[in-house]
Amino acid sequence: MPEFVPLDIEGVIEIRPDRFGDDRGFFSETYKRDTYAENGIDAVFVQDNHSLSRQRGVLRGLHYQLPPFAQAKLVRVTRGRVFDVAVDIRKGSPSFGKWVGLELSAEKWNQLFIPAGFAHGFVTLEADTEFLYKVDATYSPQHDRSIRYDDPDIAIEWPVFIQDIIVSAKDEKAPFLAATDTAFIY
Repeated sequence: MPEFVPLDIEGVIEIRPDRFGDDRGFFSETYKRDTYAENGIDAVFVQDNHSLSRQRGVLRGLHYQLPPFAQAKLVRVTRGRVFDVAVDIRKGSPSFGKWVGLELSAEKWNQLFIPAGFAHGFVTLEADTEFLYKVDATYSPQHDRSIRYDDPDIAIEWPVFIQDIIVSAKDEKAPFLAATDTAFIY
């Protein structure tokens, strides 16, 4: 049975699935709807996404989608390592603007559940890192939004020197949280 570990912001949960190995390799049940629902994750996932980051220091985020296409995410790494972050963007929340982060890796075989109402991002800690995630709403370009990864009010402690971060033009132009109407109410 996987272990479900709540993080410091309510609703964000680390999952540690079992992995059974022998000389042939391993087997792991990485998602089972009933088990996850019994442990507070009742999202119905409708889309899987897979990214490859060729270099250490690739930062993707902080991303979210506006309602009615807001997304809960179940994220994991199948090759390499990332530092993964969830930022509470729900106005009125006691943890609004706060973040939690942890290392996800192929070696640790852990996952992170991020509810809707959170911005999400990660930075790669190794070259050739593969990142997989499930979402409970399909991608909608009209509802896609970003917040700056280096917003001083959020003050994420990325474990990569800021000058070494590789970011897309879209993410570099993202607004700060204070200048954003996230449309999420706690």
